[in-house]
Amino acid sequence: MNNNPSPGNKAGGLTTILEKSLGAVAKGGTTNSRRRLRVRATGHGQSFVYMDTPGYDPVSATGQVAGGANMIVFTTGRGSAYGCAPSPSLKLATNTALWVKQEEDIDLNCGEIADGTTTIDDAGERCSA
Repeated sequence: MNNNPSPGNKAGGLTTILEKSLGAVAKGGTTNSRRRLRVRATGHGQSFVYMDTPGYDPVSATGQVAGGANMIVFTTGRGSAYGCAPSPSLKLATNTALWVKQEEDIDLNCGEIADGTTTIDDAGERCSA
């Protein structure tokens, strides 16, 4: 796990953890980060909080739950299997091909946004319904 992407990420074309992190930055939005926590640390207050976790999905999400996360929103582009009994997980497919392949295991197809067949607002409405 030495800061390298997982075998699945490498198979998808990533060569470094930096490349993987650039994808995370692109999905991070525009809200100002108010605080940075170490893995398993607890955060307080209402704001965007960044938790520095390992890149390996089960370890990362488990650290977030240990830090007090009451829900995990989990994006996947390669179909990583993740579930968490202490905290519900909302799985988001980042591409339509993955959604078609694993529709029963994924909650929302965000690939439609990338494909241009729906908007972020419309996808959010479907998710909240």
